[in-house]
Amino acid sequence: MFGAAPHFWWKKPGFLAWLSLPASWAYGRVAAGRMRNAPSLRAPLPVICVGNFTVGGSGKTPLALALAKAVKAEGFRPGFITRGHGGTVKRARLATGTDTSLTIGDEAMLLARSAPVAVGKDRLAGARLLAEAGCTIAIMDDGFQSRTIAIDHALVAVDARRGIGNGYVMPSGPLRAPLSGQMPFADQIIVVGDGEAGDPLVRIAARAGKPVARATLVPRNIGKVKGRRVMAFAGIADPEKFYATLRKMGAEIVKFRSFPDHHPFSDEELRSLENDSGDLLLVTTEKDAARLHGISAYHDTFQARIITIPVQIQLLDDSVVKRAIEEAVKRFQAG
Repeated sequence: MFGAAPHFWWKKPGFLAWLSLPASWAYGRVAAGRMRNAPSLRAPLPVICVGNFTVGGSGKTPLALALAKAVKAEGFRPGFITRGHGGTVKRARLATGTDTSLTIGDEAMLLARSAPVAVGKDRLAGARLLAEAGCTIAIMDDGFQSRTIAIDHALVAVDARRGIGNGYVMPSGPLRAPLSGQMPFADQIIVVGDGEAGDPLVRIAARAGKPVARATLVPRNIGKVKGRRVMAFAGIADPEKFYATLRKMGAEIVKFRSFPDHHPFSDEELRSLENDSGDLLLVTTEKDAARLHGISAYHDTFQARIITIPVQIQLLDDSVVKRAIEEAVKRFQAG
């Protein structure tokens, strides 16, 4: 839809944001109308959507993974629905062990480690595939605004560092549709990480009667980077979040290189990173590492030489998952 998010999206509104307001108003009207009038078709199993109000990373995929783990603990068999951003899959199908990020996208690669994944633009077809595979609850990673499939419960992730940015709709700001048009479809708001940028949205959600919970991002492999001099690289929506995490873990970032979200690394780019790193430890995100597996012999060799920093979401309120499951099943059964 858009390339890297412009920096002015995350600042107070200024000239650049105002310049594109007519386009934002037009886009916002269309987006809100689609959400309001979309013919949401019923899936053959309950659907819990993990979405966000804005473009860019807000912790959706780690939240979806945490939700799947909790759903399993409650006795259900979860499966994921994802469009497969960065991949080439068009017609919905289940991910297989031979897939790479080039076919199903990096997020689907991560999700497939935990549960069956249906990839493709047709989310309803994906839900049907999951039901046929024996899944009893579908967790949809993204798709909150599309409304092409009936959502039985919607968890909306909000980045505590960025919130909703300047509060404008694309292209003037990061919102995918006017907040007033999105909020009625949200069932719970999950503020992810540390920061105060999400506080204004929390107050708006409270006035709208929406439950708000908080979650923290817990990085792993701390011992592998603490006290080490590193070269960090990331091709995610918010690379600065990753770099801040590394510093918090005690790593000294001597060099860094950022790429666009879902960026497919070439052999030449990886060789450049390796040559530029010298004696520094090469460190990246789990999502970036997923785009290295199985692409080429050099990609696999490079992947074996780097340190990956996975992150897990820890929900601070256990009632979030139970509420999501109970409401999703209840709505599904009601038709």
